[in-house]
Amino acid sequence: VQLVESGGGTVQAGGSLRLSCAASGFTFSSYAMKWYRQAPGKERELVATINGGGGSTNYADSVKGRFTISRDNAKNTVYLQMNSLKPEDTAVYYCNVVVRLSPRLQYWGQGTQVTVSS
Repeated sequence: VQLVESGGGTVQAGGSLRLSCAASGFTFSSYAMKWYRQAPGKERELVATINGGGGSTNYADSVKGRFTISRDNAKNTVYLQMNSLKPEDTAVYYCNVVVRLSPRLQYWGQGTQVTVSS
């Protein structure tokens, strides 16, 4: 399994970025995908989840209404569209897939840095 994120960068507050996570090594459309983030000195936080078919999504309260998770199963790619970015969104963003619940087996990408300047 391989997850490769891209699309991070530095943007001013109020700006937008779109993150991508290209997946391989598993049947992509069969699994929910998640985006997490980790800011310096803080625990990793779940940001958004999308089910395998793409019809069901969930968001952390802190990003609801600003971020949109989506997926293209033909391209084995999950996206995170981030609008109205705030300095507190600054973090390393990771995509994640859980391929087995018990015992838990999950995979992480290498992460992509998002920096929002005020």
